[in-house]
Amino acid sequence: MFESLTNKFNDVFRKMSGRGRISEDNIRESMREVRTALLEADVHYQVVKQFCDDVTQKALGTEVIQSLRPGELMVKIVHDELAALMGPVDTRIYYVSPPPTIIMMAGLQGSGKTTTCAKLANYLIKKGKNPLMVACDLQRPAAVDQLTIVGEQIGAEVFAVPGEKNPVKVARKAVTHAASTGRDVVIIDTAGRLHIDEDMMKQAEDIANAVNPHQIYLVCDSMTGQDAVNSAKEFNERLELDGVILTKFDSDARGGAALSVKAVTGKPIKFMGVGEKLDALEEFHAERMAGRILGMGDMVSLVEKAQEAFDEEEQAEMQAKMAKGKFTLVDFLKQMKQMQKMGPLKSILKLMPGMGANSEMLDMMKGDEFKGMEAIIHSMTPAERDDPSIIEASRRRRIARGSGTEPQDVSGLIKSFTQAAGMMKQMAGMGARERMGFAKQMASGGMGGMGGKVKQRSKRLTKKQRDKKRKGRKRR
Repeated sequence: MFESLTNKFNDVFRKMSGRGRISEDNIRESMREVRTALLEADVHYQVVKQFCDDVTQKALGTEVIQSLRPGELMVKIVHDELAALMGPVDTRIYYVSPPPTIIMMAGLQGSGKTTTCAKLANYLIKKGKNPLMVACDLQRPAAVDQLTIVGEQIGAEVFAVPGEKNPVKVARKAVTHAASTGRDVVIIDTAGRLHIDEDMMKQAEDIANAVNPHQIYLVCDSMTGQDAVNSAKEFNERLELDGVILTKFDSDARGGAALSVKAVTGKPIKFMGVGEKLDALEEFHAERMAGRILGMGDMVSLVEKAQEAFDEEEQAEMQAKMAKGKFTLVDFLKQMKQMQKMGPLKSILKLMPGMGANSEMLDMMKGDEFKGMEAIIHSMTPAERDDPSIIEASRRRRIARGSGTEPQDVSGLIKSFTQAAGMMKQMAGMGARERMGFAKQMASGGMGGMGGKVKQRSKRLTKKQRDKKRKGRKRR
């Protein structure tokens, strides 16, 4: 997400960092490039114009601190303006008493509305709620079956009335059923069309008038860019939306819809779909998103993901092992498996500060790094897993053959394990706040080092170049 925009912003700030001081000329020159980057990202042209004007005005009126370089100053200003453009956003769902709280989902066909109903229900289940999903999309073939299937996958009840053709009657019966069975949230899936038409809007209005939903969310496909913004504007005029849920966010390298929706419609993005799985729904936070766009990472989201993924009892047991220095490759593998619950390694690394500038390194990642680690560790003997220091050249070759990898991959894993074990031993004796500070320090410092290694690797000489250099030294 935002990949092309992040790269463009990094280029602009890199050029500005080479300037000795900030001036009106280089601000305006930078903003011309920012304007082009935003338009290429399919951001609404009026939003682009206002954003660039605001950044220019703020930059010209800012007193430059001597310790800050021009690039750093512009990053701060652009970050604040991006956060203001997309926010503020209150992602909380306010529940009514007595229940149920009624949430109505609207949107065009193909936007991922039915799947998003299940994702939202799954999100609410994790929050301790007992949701009921309602099949009011009686237009699309198999829509009721689809909702029933995804409901079974997350353990949520789906309300449907076989043979009923009127979605308003289904919605009314569902609310009554929810109140009588102790369901505290009702999520209504409505019909969509390939385009906005009067019949579609009338049906959505009739359902809204019948059940008086407490929240109405519009589900938009973020990959449609300005089309998503235009449909949000039209739906809002008829339904009075409370927020927008952007789907396929992980597939959108441009991000135009995310940057335009709030400014054009006045309605905030509440959630974003970041994958196909039914747990791939995240709350939308404007400040965190601004940091991701500028390649600054998002440590808060990373910590939240870690808290959800890691089992507290296992972590306490692991911490005791670390403190005693008994951390083995088997424990390391357990940690890696816990990390897998947080998502692909590439997406986790993108949340770390400084990784935005290392897009080349991230692009080299195939997404199966965890599988390779697991294969290598399973190809070791119990003694080797307990004490990797005994693994010499012949053992490395045997392990590589058994795991379908190369000996240097085995060496790399052992090196990573040694570094991780040392760092974890340091962290074992720290309190929660100290650990958080240490993790942030390692993320910002460690990633810079990783980036440096990538650059060095790209500058490595070929055999022909080395021979030529050697001959030149002999002549001298």
